[in-house]
Amino acid sequence: MKVLVNADDFGLTKGVTDGIVQSHLYGIVQSTTLMMNGLATEYAVVAAKLNPSLKVGIHLVLTWGKPLSNNVSGLTNENGNFRYTNNFAQMEAPDLEEVEREWRSQLEAFLATGLPLHHIDSHHHIHGWAPLKNLVLQLANEYQVPVRYTDTLKNEKDILLTETLWLDFYGEGVDKKLFDKLQQQPHHSIEIMTHPAIVDNDLRSVSSYQEQREKELQILQELTFPNWVRKL
Repeated sequence: MKVLVNADDFGLTKGVTDGIVQSHLYGIVQSTTLMMNGLATEYAVVAAKLNPSLKVGIHLVLTWGKPLSNNVSGLTNENGNFRYTNNFAQMEAPDLEEVEREWRSQLEAFLATGLPLHHIDSHHHIHGWAPLKNLVLQLANEYQVPVRYTDTLKNEKDILLTETLWLDFYGEGVDKKLFDKLQQQPHHSIEIMTHPAIVDNDLRSVSSYQEQREKELQILQELTFPNWVRKL
């Protein structure tokens, strides 16, 4: 089985960024995805350049913080923050032209860093929202990078990063039995979503998922790849 261990939220805060780098240097994390509107985006870019073995993709955002582009008022609330939440599926679909404008701004900001773009995923998996499917396909093909698996994209095998996505290394599912669980899966390739971090005050102010991130960091450094795994 081919396995890719990815850490989300690179650049969200300095503590998140440091935790991800640590889980790569001393653990099993192979790649991460960068938030271009994070509280520590520039810090993360520097960290990535200092650690070129860490593959970096983009964590497209539509549900946290402020947009990078202008003229996307339909995507924001009265405070100028994105109005969408992790319950976006229950909300009215966004204006696709505005989403395209914003996501292109995020992608171009990533490319302007000089980092090679490894793949695309998104905060809260919003790239898997059915109304955005065609836009995601368009961006993946145009930027010539694979995209994280979602159910809405499962038939688009040509653009998928892996055959499926393992979401259970999260919350109560964070334990050392990760590879025992994976070995029971029938898939040829699988991405493991992780969220390691050193909890700092910025993280406490923006995320309810806190102490579990430090538990992830600890376990990701204790685990090693078994012989039957082929690292992606």
